[in-house]
Amino acid sequence: MRILIAEDEPFLARALAAGLRQQSLAVDVAADGAQALERLAAVAYDVLILDRDLSVVHGDEVCRRLVAAGTSCRILMLSTARTLDDTVAGFGLGADDYLTKPFRLPELVARVRALLARRRPARPC
Repeated sequence: MRILIAEDEPFLARALAAGLRQQSLAVDVAADGAQALERLAAVAYDVLILDRDLSVVHGDEVCRRLVAAGTSCRILMLSTARTLDDTVAGFGLGADDYLTKPFRLPELVARVRALLARRRPARPC
């Protein structure tokens, strides 16, 4: 399973990547929205951890483009914007999950694992 972290805060990006790698997950990092779009075009990621307030290309636009392309990549949006309206707007853009900063790594890992599990075909009832 491949994960892309699109986060422009270097310390947080490194910490997230290290934490997910400790869980035996393959992780790449993009430092801005343009770099994220380049990587997403080149690699079939399973999950995108997307900072909503990215530089160069805003995280909202990255989300819009990914959804419009019809990709199967799941999107976990990270944001400091924590009001109900902000969360609803994130889901409205097509995010599969929304997590506000600050957060704890075990919760992020659990959410990523849940998104990865949803990529598998559903079992018949």
